Amino acid sequence: MLEIKVLIVEDEQLEQDFLKSVVQEEIDLTGTLLTCESGTQAVKLAEQYRVDIIIMDILIPEMDGLCAAQEIRKFLPDACITILSAFSDFSYAKQAIELRVFDYLLKPVKPSDFKQSFRKMLAAASECQEHTAEKGVVPKAEWTNFVGESIKYIHENFCEKLTLQMVASHVFMNPQYFSRIFKKEVGVTYTDYVNNLKIVHACKLLETTNYHAYRISSECGFTDPSYFNRVFYRQMNMTPKEYKKSICVAGRKNNE
Repeated sequence: MLEIKVLIVEDEQLEQDFLKSVVQEEIDLTGTLLTCESGTQAVKLAEQYRVDIIIMDILIPEMDGLCAAQEIRKFLPDACITILSAFSDFSYAKQAIELRVFDYLLKPVKPSDFKQSFRKMLAAASECQEHTAEKGVVPKAEWTNFVGESIKYIHENFCEKLTLQMVASHVFMNPQYFSRIFKKEVGVTYTDYVNNLKIVHACKLLETTNYHAYRISSECGFTDPSYFNRVFYRQMNMTPKEYKKSICVAGRKNNE
């Protein structure tokens, strides 16, 4: 089973401890459990960790549970959200239905009732994850987040031998599907984006070191020096050797 990420949003400590005890028992070591006490924190954590399940009280500080759920739905349209409420107010229930919440439980919640509800949420979230992993498909509303995470990973590792498959795997996407989304969101292909970072780094090394081209090629994550030279020429309209020479000439003129 893939890792399930659960977020509990409850500002009453006793209630939070009760919910945590049930969730921890059910997800054991295969999942991640996060907690917070306000609606604002809930939105931030949900977006940062891309949680699968959210159990949230309505009356919480800063932003009530329904407003927080509405914000979360914008970037996690398929997350399983259960709302907890001390009031059987129909207007609350109506809003919850409109937000497609998984369950609406009245407090105090019986342990058996919550456990039964959470197990259903766990099954639904697991099924959703497995379906996404099989198809490699991400809802369009989440494209920006997935591409943003992939770009962060690329910038941290572009000097290594970083393949499209490695980056796609990092964000749990099918490589071909990821390639199409990346091009649509960023405007250039994955290969061009990574090579641009490599060549910018190569230029810095040519300017600040006396490394030979083959070493710079290796430092920038190229396994083939001749391919490095071709990519460099295509982007800079000159060879690494010519670039180094132009830097030296420019330096002498500045010193005259």
